[in-house]
Amino acid sequence: MVVYLDAETVRRRLDWDPLIAAMEDALAAFSGGETIQPVRQMLPIEEGRRYLGVMPAVTPAVMGAKLVSFYPGNAGSGVATHHALIALFRTDTGAPLAVMDGTVITEMRTAAVSAAATRHLARADARVLALLGSGVQAAAHLEALKRVRDFTEVRVWSRTPAHARSFAERRAIRATATAAAAVRGADVVVTATSAVTPILEGAWLKPGAHVNAVGSPRPNWRELDDAAMANWLAVDSRAAVTAEAGDVILSNARICAEIGEVFAGRVAAPADATTVFKSVGIAVEDIAAARLAYESAL
Repeated sequence: MVVYLDAETVRRRLDWDPLIAAMEDALAAFSGGETIQPVRQMLPIEEGRRYLGVMPAVTPAVMGAKLVSFYPGNAGSGVATHHALIALFRTDTGAPLAVMDGTVITEMRTAAVSAAATRHLARADARVLALLGSGVQAAAHLEALKRVRDFTEVRVWSRTPAHARSFAERRAIRATATAAAAVRGADVVVTATSAVTPILEGAWLKPGAHVNAVGSPRPNWRELDDAAMANWLAVDSRAAVTAEAGDVILSNARICAEIGEVFAGRVAAPADATTVFKSVGIAVEDIAAARLAYESAL
């Protein structure tokens, strides 16, 4: 019987610690060539405002695909910018297992991957977190990153100051008037926006800081300037970021590793390096998270 899991059920079934571990395993397998996954096909409906993405992947145990709509033009309208569904199948027989909401999975797996990257790349004594953006991903990252580092100060900045203030008040953290004020002195920085031009300058970064850049997933959009991108750079997928990530494409940044290579212990960042993890989100992450939710529901 094919199981259907709605958004509420998926959220109940995904816990941060096992999800972070599952993302490490999935990306290590991906970078080790153990999965089949093409680069996401993104269909522009209205450039800059509406897109439909198709994301299939095959892993040894399960396979499937996510259909995701990305509508950045919805920001501030009360309608989410991302909506998604995931279909999951057995790899050995091809039999369908489940259909589930993919919006929560997209939200949580993105932050879980960043948390795994932070665990491997950020300083062990990281205490100050800066969030650039105050939407769903900022909230998810705050929850996930607290699982891997003990932050004593959290700052948030948004291009809409009222959003940052509201976000901060609900979580007892500090909103800043500028992005620079949020970033300077921070040990870990998250950029989670739909910026078209850079919002983070490398000159603001503390030596040895770690950046998780998860927003602006279009070839002509970017969140980080050239100076920020000149640091030690890991990505979720070389093929994906060189097709989709303006931060990488427009800066001609040198990719030092896929994050799965770091998770597998095949590559390590130099000691005390300032590090950047650029994530566009890939299908093996969705399939691994969907499998976790499905197995928990059973």
